[in-house]
Amino acid sequence: MASADTQSPVSKAEIEALCAFACRLADAAAEVTLKYFRSPIGVDNKEEGTGFDPVTKADQGAEEAIRALIETEYPDHGIFGEEFGIKAASGPFEWVLDPVDGTRAFISGLPTWGTLIALRYNGEPIIGVIDQPYLRERYLGWPGGATLNGEPIKTRSCASLGTATISTTDPDLFKGHERPAFNTLLNESQLVRYGLDCYAYAVMASGHMDLVIESGLKPYDMMALIPVVRGAGGSATNWEGDAPGDCGRLLALGDPARLEDTLAILKG
Repeated sequence: MASADTQSPVSKAEIEALCAFACRLADAAAEVTLKYFRSPIGVDNKEEGTGFDPVTKADQGAEEAIRALIETEYPDHGIFGEEFGIKAASGPFEWVLDPVDGTRAFISGLPTWGTLIALRYNGEPIIGVIDQPYLRERYLGWPGGATLNGEPIKTRSCASLGTATISTTDPDLFKGHERPAFNTLLNESQLVRYGLDCYAYAVMASGHMDLVIESGLKPYDMMALIPVVRGAGGSATNWEGDAPGDCGRLLALGDPARLEDTLAILKG
């Protein structure tokens, strides 16, 4: 692992220990998810009657496995998981978990889902894991660095939005003024890819795409993405250029030099 950022509030040694532990958490989740992926599995709908928000035994079992390890090794750490809610912290650390980000892809047999594991220190995400165990790809980010399966990764430069490859999971998720803003951004770009969930951020962090934009995200959807993108040299903000927060809008750029151009489009 490369050196942690000297401005990190957590020591280099502690960052390294917590990164190693985050990878143990990903291993525990993978033991569960891989048993169910591309196998017959029941699907429940968390929005029965109003929409479709699928959940499976893979989501629930993976989060249970992660939470059990945290509660054993770091009982003072908080936990914020998609499936089982919040356990309050007795200190500055909180794990934010999405055991299967992209459950729709998971139940469709598509390997673009991932397990998201983040560690926040006083609310700031300092460690992130995007794990795709079926493809055997583990993206790890921390202050000052990011890796894919232990090898350093770097975002690529982008001369202009006109040469950019961009992504979003589904443009129909954009509401109100968000959709026209996205359409303008789409028209300015060269190529768009849809339906990749968290995997789009991983691909961008490793230098193969340039921009990912989403809306309607919860903390467990985005916190793990931020350290990976930033650690690889990119930027991760909301649509106003500030730290991502409760608004649920995430803008990730491989080349931070394109941030001003992109924000100008989004602000219209």
